[in-house]
Amino acid sequence: MKFALFSFALCCASTVGMAQSFEASVSGGISKLTNNAIGDDVYSSGAAAGAKVRLTDGFRLAFRMGFNLREHAGAELGYAYSRSKLHFDGPPVTEQGFGIHQGFVDGLLYATREKARVRPFAAAGIHFSNFVPPGSSAQYGQGENKFGVNYGGGVKVRLTEKYQIRFDVRQYEMGKPFHLTNASGRLFMNEISAGFGVVI
Repeated sequence: MKFALFSFALCCASTVGMAQSFEASVSGGISKLTNNAIGDDVYSSGAAAGAKVRLTDGFRLAFRMGFNLREHAGAELGYAYSRSKLHFDGPPVTEQGFGIHQGFVDGLLYATREKARVRPFAAAGIHFSNFVPPGSSAQYGQGENKFGVNYGGGVKVRLTEKYQIRFDVRQYEMGKPFHLTNASGRLFMNEISAGFGVVI
């Protein structure tokens, strides 16, 4: 966890050094997880054959800082928190609260110029996700990190010279946490969000 945070900080510092302009935003939305079975349910008493442990959909809160590096290109870095549940198929079916912390760095390609009122964009980059099971805390280095790639797009709309709104659709691809029995494939987290930003 400490190494991941240090690496993320280095990326932040290098991006700031290249920046020509700056914007910051906060977004809220939903986090939809696909291929969300992370292994067999061997924890529920009397669990049925083939019962799984899954991560459920939830809400997402994201903070982003953006830098316009060229007329049609930029970069973003940020932090997001997604609230999910750890679902046990059972029987009995049970669920427990589950947190996912995420740091990301993305490159952006814009369809319009920097001063345009409406700026559709495509985005792609890398991220790490810290999966924090019930009873654990990311603050104390608990949980498990998974690294991955993300891609998607959105649009930013200027309300005034200083303020803007944004809409994002992203997919975050990563390995499944905790190495449970019969976990297979990749985990996909899909973000659909809207936010408000300040342009400097």
